[in-house]
Amino acid sequence: MRHWIERYIIHLTRTMNLRRKFVVFYGLVVFIPTVILGLGAGYLALQNVRANYMLTINEAIRQTTQSVGFRKQSYDLLVNRTGTDGELISRLARTYENWSERIESVNYVDRSFQVMSRYLPGIDDFTIYHVNPTLVEDGRLLRKPAHRPFTGGDEGVWYDSVMESPISLQWSEVPGENTKLVVSRKITNTSGYVFGAIYMLLDYGSVFGELMDRPFNGAGSLYLLDEHNRIVAASNRGMIGQDVANTTISKFWENIGDNDNITYEGNYFAVRHLNGEWKVAALVQMRQLEKQSSIIVYSIVAITIFFLLLSLFLVMIVFKNIVIRIRKLGTRMSNIAEGDFNVWLENRNRDELGDLEIMFNQMAGRLGNLIELLSSAKLKEKESSFQALQAQINPHFIYNSLSLLQWRALDQGDQVQVEAVEALTTFYRFALDNKSNITFIKNELEHVRAYLDIQQLRYPERVRIEWEIEEEVLELYSIKLILQPIVENSYIHGRIFTRSDACISISIKRYHHMIHFQVRDNGSGIEPATLARIHNGEQAGKGNGYGLLNISERLSLYFGNKGKFEIESTLGVGTVVTIQLPVYAEKPNIRWEG
Repeated sequence: MRHWIERYIIHLTRTMNLRRKFVVFYGLVVFIPTVILGLGAGYLALQNVRANYMLTINEAIRQTTQSVGFRKQSYDLLVNRTGTDGELISRLARTYENWSERIESVNYVDRSFQVMSRYLPGIDDFTIYHVNPTLVEDGRLLRKPAHRPFTGGDEGVWYDSVMESPISLQWSEVPGENTKLVVSRKITNTSGYVFGAIYMLLDYGSVFGELMDRPFNGAGSLYLLDEHNRIVAASNRGMIGQDVANTTISKFWENIGDNDNITYEGNYFAVRHLNGEWKVAALVQMRQLEKQSSIIVYSIVAITIFFLLLSLFLVMIVFKNIVIRIRKLGTRMSNIAEGDFNVWLENRNRDELGDLEIMFNQMAGRLGNLIELLSSAKLKEKESSFQALQAQINPHFIYNSLSLLQWRALDQGDQVQVEAVEALTTFYRFALDNKSNITFIKNELEHVRAYLDIQQLRYPERVRIEWEIEEEVLELYSIKLILQPIVENSYIHGRIFTRSDACISISIKRYHHMIHFQVRDNGSGIEPATLARIHNGEQAGKGNGYGLLNISERLSLYFGNKGKFEIESTLGVGTVVTIQLPVYAEKPNIRWEG
């Protein structure tokens, strides 16, 4: 088959002139393959883009559903915890006989729930309503329902609607105000008896605004529906509070049935369920996404046409150059045939025709001279290197997880766990902040205090901490993580918690233009051989040994000879670590950050 094709092409081109041969060659080798590859690439790219954006849409819907569910659950947890608080219910049910008891209950409510209501963003108002005739009419958080205007309408009307509702907790919109949401919750005991209601006014933008505004790059809409299919949040805030059956998405809602998604009238509609009966609905305009796909296809076609035209232009230049030179060579050969050997071809190109022209000139003018081949090539190899990406911990994930643990600990009344989570949050907030290696000394102290709080929870009452901190140094600058590793050594290597009358002394003082940090402990001390290796700048122990070599190297890197690091230790007596660095009242531009 291959030989037959070769013979056919040779026969086809045998009677053609050079111009036609170039055209056939260009069509078979360049034009037709380029068109086929361009069309194939456009089709594959279109299919790939369609598959990818469907995956992207479904993943975006899933992530949005998780985010909405987490936020709703956070606010539900707050009002549920308040609405079932045993002490609050006890105080609302009590009969008060004097003002001191009333004031004490008001102070308890303010002290217990006012701070709690600030844990979450977007809470504009948090009020506990009751109907106890012996309790005060209006406290700071405590109120009795009356026909007074407030955000959301009339207090009395709102309270009656909450009491009449069969649902214990409900979300609702503020009539005529699409920037606010109201969360209502009955205050009930374990028997279901109602003692009052909780009113929580939320700022819509802080709670759901960033999740709902302009989803899918403006090519779609999101809707949050409650158990009654009433819209609680939406990309179009004018639809908040409406029943889904009375909105423009009703036709999609009717056709989706029990499915998770449908494609209807050029739109993609998907529904995802939250915990309970709440749902997130997403409407994506496929036409908008198809426009993006069309742009990609048009771009591929335009690029293909551009390269075809460019290749055609280059082929025409080469063709014109070759034909003119061949005609000149034919003319000179005719002159030689007529007996004129005094001919010369001007040669400016180093290609096959150029070699032929050189040979012709040599044959005509210098018969017998050796043909010098003028060709040289140099190959150069370039080395390229690749850098691996270093994975980073998402601090927000850690903070959100610690926040959830703190909520659960608060809900269970475990104060020790609450303190441990708060200390861990402070510790990791500082340790994971890698934006800069420069920080205030007060921040470095806060990090050390968080670490010591954790150790005090682990070894309660075993180690006494003494602080000697000058107030004026707190607003000065230092490099990060120079105190906590030293204090950590006191526990890990110095085993300070095993000593009787264990004590760690931390002092920070300013002497003229230098700041002196000193950490002193009465732990087990350092072996003389290990201490000698540390003084010689050698690694001691596992990893960085006591972690001191790392601190010493960083001080030298950032401050040169101005950064001092000294360590003294006596086995069985204790260790003293002293650090000196220059005073910086303004953030310094040190040698390295990152």
